[in-house]
Formats: sequence, structure tokens, C-alpha cells
Amino acid sequence: MSKTEKKKKKKMTIIGIGSILIIIIVLGAVLAVKFTNDKDENTGNTVDTQGTVEPNKPEKTLKIVDENSTSRPYAVMINNNHAAWPQCGVQDAYLVYEIIAEGGITRMMAIYKDQDTAKIGSIRSSRHYFLDYANENDAIYVHWGASPQAYSKLGSMDSLDGIALENSVFFRDKTLKRDYEHTGFTSMEKVKEYSEKQGYTRPTNKDLLLNYSVDEIDMANIENTKSANEVNIRYSDYHTTSYEYDEENKVYKRSMSGKANVDLVTGEQYTAKNIIIYKVRNYTLNDGEGKGRQELDNIGSGEGYFVTGGYVIPITWEKTSHSGQTVYKYENGEELKVNDGNTFIQICPTNATINIEGDVNEQV
Repeated sequence: MSKTEKKKKKKMTIIGIGSILIIIIVLGAVLAVKFTNDKDENTGNTVDTQGTVEPNKPEKTLKIVDENSTSRPYAVMINNNHAAWPQCGVQDAYLVYEIIAEGGITRMMAIYKDQDTAKIGSIRSSRHYFLDYANENDAIYVHWGASPQAYSKLGSMDSLDGIALENSVFFRDKTLKRDYEHTGFTSMEKVKEYSEKQGYTRPTNKDLLLNYSVDEIDMANIENTKSANEVNIRYSDYHTTSYEYDEENKVYKRSMSGKANVDLVTGEQYTAKNIIIYKVRNYTLNDGEGKGRQELDNIGSGEGYFVTGGYVIPITWEKTSHSGQTVYKYENGEELKVNDGNTFIQICPTNATINIEGDVNEQV
């Protein structure tokens, strides 16, 4: 073999060895990545090259409601006559509306989703404008009687009436030292059982009313926020709703007309994670009965306040139809986000007095 041929053969050998080395290096890198990111088939955890299991961090989910649940909520009319205090079961509601009724009294409508609350009430009769807020949540409506205006609309809704269902779905607590009309209660077990039999429990056709943040919202970094340690809403000469911020637990303790709003069963004071406040015009209906029943001009838009985490910020609201969902936004037009927790929506008269005080005596 000539020198030239030997040189060529040697060169080809070197190239061949080099190519093999490159292939080995590349394959090694690929296998290293594979084994580093390999998953344990049973747990789904990451397994490194030494076989050490590294647990994956669980994905954060909301605590107040299951965002993936398709079950319909229940809207329960809660008595708020002072002679009917204390109420029970309201803390389990993820959403509560408080609105004026006749005589300066307010009523509350508590919205429950996927709850098993054993005792809720006391329960009172419906007023027609509350149906707008039941419908905007696609809720099954629970009440004990109704005004003529409400009954005219209830025929097209999935509802449970204590007048027809006393001693089955609804019951009286005769141990209470209060007027008989303030002794009506129900349970989630009973309303669910009846609703299933009636075919009310189809999948919901509405998204959750509010947008929730899994992580605590840093309100201090949002423009135009002010501190909010105390909130007072004077609905009428008869009734005031107020809140005091509990900094340790990051919730607002609820009181009404100077008394702590406590639960009949647990004795614990009700709290709110989020509070939405705005004014809507109301006036007395001329229905010929002289009972002072109210009308609510709630279709439209306006301004209000969002209170959470020790802060308050101006917001806007808009409701375009009786069944359409109310949309809440920041002043910049972005949709409002609320903290993971229950929300009280305080819809008060235009002549209501709203005082929100912070740690430097600033007033809103």
C-alpha cells in the first residue's frame, strides 16, 4: 500500500472515530434530559438521575367555590327584621345580596353552591327585584311566600316556596322565643332532594358572577386605593350595616344596627372577605295595597366601591337586563377581581349614607 493510500486510510479512520464520539455525546445528552425529566408512573412526580423523587407543587385552586363545578347554586331569602335575629347558615354562602324592602327593613339573599348547610334562615318572602339577582346567578330560588309582583314572575323560575312545602322541605323552629313568622328554616339537604325530583338540577348555564384571584390581591399597589378599616352603610332610620376590619384574619367582621351579626347555631360573628357597595334608586309602588312595597331601578349603570384586605377602591357597575349579569369594573375599565372568599353585595338607596374610614381618618 502506498504512503498516500495509508494517509487517506488513517484520515478516514480518524473521521470515523470522531463521528462516533459526537453521536455518543449527543445521545448521552438526550438520555440525560429524558431521565432528569422522567415521571414516576404512579405519582406523576419528577425523578432525577439518581432516582430521587421530587414532588410537584400542587396547583392552586379557589377555596370559596369550585370553578369547575357545573351545579346550579341556590338563592335563599334571609329574614332581616331585627326581631328575627340571629340568623343561621349565612356564612356558608359564597355570595350575599342585601337590599332595601318596605319600612326601611332590608332583606338578604344568600347564594350557596355545593354546600350541605344543615340549617338556613330564618326564611322570608320574595320581593320581585331579588329575582333579578337570582337569575343573574342561574340560581334555584328558595323563599317562604312572595309579594304579588314576585309571584307574577316566579312561574317562569325554578323555585321552592315554604307556603306549599312546609313540613317537608321547610320546617319551623318552635323553640325560638320570637314571632311565629320568624321561625321558618330549611336545609341544603332538603332543598337539593326536592330540586332533584323536580328536575331543577340541570348543569348551570351561567359563569360565576365574579372574577376571583387565587392569590391575595395586593391592594396597596392599585391606583386610587385608600385604607378602609371601618365601613358603615345607613340604609334607613331603621337599619345600618357595618363592618370592621380584622387585620389578623384579613376579613371584615359584620354588624347590623350596632349589634354583631352572629350565627344562631355557632354563635360566631359573620365575616366578609369582599364587600361591594353601590346605590340604586328605589321608590314605593302604587299597587293599591298600601303596604309600602318597593321598586328598584337596577337596570343601568353607576359608581360604587370595592372593599377588601383593608382597602377601598372606586368601581363601576352595569346591569343591562333583569336576567343579565351585573358587570363590575375598575375605573380604568378592566373587570374587577375579588379575593378568594365570600362577598357581600350591599345595594343601598340613593339617600343612604356610606362612610368608609381608614387608619388616617380619611373618609370616602
